[in-house]
Amino acid sequence: MKHAPIEAAPVVNGPIVNGLSVDVEDWFQVGAFENVIGRGDWDSLSLRVEDNVLRILDLFDEAEVKATFFTLGWVAKRHGALMRRIVEAGHELASHGYDHARVFTFDRKEFAEDIRKARTILEDASGAKVIGYRAPSFSFDQRTPWAYMELAEQGYAYSSSVAPVAHDHYGWKEAPRFAFKPLPWSDLVEIPVTTAILGGKRVAAGGGGFFRVLPYGFSRWAIRQVNRRDARPAVFYFHPWEIDPDQPRVPNAPIKSRLRHYTNLDRMAPKLRELVHEFAWGRMDVLAHREAAIAEELAA
Repeated sequence: MKHAPIEAAPVVNGPIVNGLSVDVEDWFQVGAFENVIGRGDWDSLSLRVEDNVLRILDLFDEAEVKATFFTLGWVAKRHGALMRRIVEAGHELASHGYDHARVFTFDRKEFAEDIRKARTILEDASGAKVIGYRAPSFSFDQRTPWAYMELAEQGYAYSSSVAPVAHDHYGWKEAPRFAFKPLPWSDLVEIPVTTAILGGKRVAAGGGGFFRVLPYGFSRWAIRQVNRRDARPAVFYFHPWEIDPDQPRVPNAPIKSRLRHYTNLDRMAPKLRELVHEFAWGRMDVLAHREAAIAEELAA
């Protein structure tokens, strides 16, 4: 698949506004546990996502920032009032699919049904139009060229579904680092999660486990590199369960999964507070609109 990368950046006054996002899923819905906790067991487990999202909303309000909440349809179906609260607080509600199935496990017809189902639930619960999508586990890659076609045909404006790095669970290392238009006939924009350049190589620097495990100084350096050297906005994400050190443990999960999932949960909230106060942040739909405008300028 060929892409039209968006190489140039607009001239801006003041700090670049970065994209802040939350992947709304509960502690048992993560990729690390997908082989040890069945979907049929989810409703019997402790639901903690609502309390965690409320804490995040308080943090964003304190910092006076707006963000995008990429939310599972499964969560929205059970927490309609929370969806309305997100929207009423001025944040964007976007789709994370229905139940966190990786996109490359679908065919196009299955994917179409998944995003249609999730969007219907999100819009019915919140009363807001959903125009953004993020694939669970950043699972867009060279195996899923039809995914962009389906998003465009269903009227989505943007996707943030690519991690342009090599990783054992996800990654599309050949993809552009910054926003690109995946389809020549559509205005749909893909906005990859942030990477930085270290020693001539791309490194993941957009949040999640990397932010939680590595020193805060690494993320500060990476975001500054993207803002100052590349003159582009960073795209940062995290999960509600990452600020919840009291969540249940899954003792039968692989040790590698447990290490990734539980390391530094008690340090995440203070690091997030520092991050949201240090940099300028905004919603992903606003960022997508700006990036699409750059593409139009370059094409003119």
